[in-house]
Amino acid sequence: MSETPYIFDANTSNFDQLVIENSFHKPVLVDFWAEWCAPCKALMPVLAQIAESYQGELLLAKVDCDAEPDVVARFGIRSLPTVVLFKDGQPVDGFNGAQPESAIRTLLQPHVAEPAAPTANPLETAQALFAEGRFADAENLLKQLLSEDSENPAALILYARCLLERGELGEAETVLNAVSGDEHKQALAGARAQLTFLRQAADLPDVASLKSRLAQNAEDHEAAYQLTIQQLARQQYEPALDGLLKLFVRNRGYADGLPHSTLLQVFDLLGNDHPLVTAYRRKLYQAIY
Repeated sequence: MSETPYIFDANTSNFDQLVIENSFHKPVLVDFWAEWCAPCKALMPVLAQIAESYQGELLLAKVDCDAEPDVVARFGIRSLPTVVLFKDGQPVDGFNGAQPESAIRTLLQPHVAEPAAPTANPLETAQALFAEGRFADAENLLKQLLSEDSENPAALILYARCLLERGELGEAETVLNAVSGDEHKQALAGARAQLTFLRQAADLPDVASLKSRLAQNAEDHEAAYQLTIQQLARQQYEPALDGLLKLFVRNRGYADGLPHSTLLQVFDLLGNDHPLVTAYRRKLYQAIY
């Protein structure tokens, strides 16, 4: 017998109570099966999955035909598997033989309300919006989430990232300072790195000036480093990582190892699963050793 309360075995003694009487309240699908019947066994998990998806709005009764010949005779069951839908005390629909899930759901539609779709997780939705570049939509959703749970660390960090996208650096820092706990340590480090890059870029020469300096002197390490910061502020991560790695190879001691520490900050910002992080961690390792 199933541990799910809306899937149960029915027999001669309880059929009227569990199937007929229950069907006045909720539709009951009755599966007539036998141990020797291979199609019956193939159909069982399909029926169970359908019943579970309705979360109690549809009941599933299973009748072992070898053990319950009286029930089989009562309803004139001649082939297996046979599935009968009872509603208001009467059989109202059914089918013989194994059927695909889609066909069974189509049969049920006139009799049972479709199960409600699972409610989307607002944080996951906001994360997806942010990944799509829909920062304003993500921010609005996060504001609503935080109005209900003001200390949600993942929501706070993502909200701060949204603020950074529209240049609200001070407000973003305030939000990040409100994050507590170590559960989202890497995400917090990444958001703080982004904040740092944006603030640094605001005080640096523009990109055109830096590129002009490098065109005149390819060994201008200061211009090379500052260009990577400008690129990071604009989320141009691959050229920035490439520039930082090249600067590290040429002069790993520049500014007390600043290229190396900045590479690690970018890794935090993008996260360990990002393909650029995977590639440049390997390149950095090769450069060191």
